[in-house]
Amino acid sequence: MTTPPRPARKRPVILRGLPGLEAPRQRPRPPKRPAEPVRTGPSRTVAFHKPYGVLCQFTPDQPGQKTLADFDLPPGLYPVGRLDQDSEGLLLLSNNGRLIQHLLEPRFGHPRTYLAQVENIPTEQALQALRDGVTIRINKQDHHTLPARAVLDPAEPDLPPRDPPVRYRAAIPTAWLRLTLTEGKNRQVRRMTAAVGFPTLRLIRVAIGALPLGTLAPGQWRDVTPEEIGL
Repeated sequence: MTTPPRPARKRPVILRGLPGLEAPRQRPRPPKRPAEPVRTGPSRTVAFHKPYGVLCQFTPDQPGQKTLADFDLPPGLYPVGRLDQDSEGLLLLSNNGRLIQHLLEPRFGHPRTYLAQVENIPTEQALQALRDGVTIRINKQDHHTLPARAVLDPAEPDLPPRDPPVRYRAAIPTAWLRLTLTEGKNRQVRRMTAAVGFPTLRLIRVAIGALPLGTLAPGQWRDVTPEEIGL
């Protein structure tokens, strides 16, 4: 006795465009990545002294916020990295793709130097902890910072006044730290000084690579070359 052949399995017929029938759901496509900016002119890089309270972008997140668009910066340049809204100092803007990649790629580890005004006077033990690396929270995960240079400035540095100024409290002394890092995590300096018990009150980036902030006034910029940065 032979087994009758199994009937072929019919694929369901999808009726499109008929009243009362819904179109089959399609899996949403992932959004396209934005195109990389295309350089339309000669290579150019500028050093900008970002003032306190300025967003490190050209469009505000909320009405009334100050951005890079409020300054007479050359067109077609993009920020290389970031400075927090409540941080000040040296910011590079460029249309040089190779320079941007070199400065943003973690494996190159270029130095960034900051002056941080902190509450109270850091101990040598705290300074050594900053040099050896401390554990901070980044994106809800523990991150142990890379070795850094950390020294206590013996005198208050000659800096432009901040607007608004840091709140003065007679009962709590302050000190200035000079920190050089080779990585740039979100709010890293502030997280590091807080981790050793000395919160940051004011933060200024004073050098990127071999390029110092120098006498550049807040809100001012100048052209620089890759050789000045040390690349």
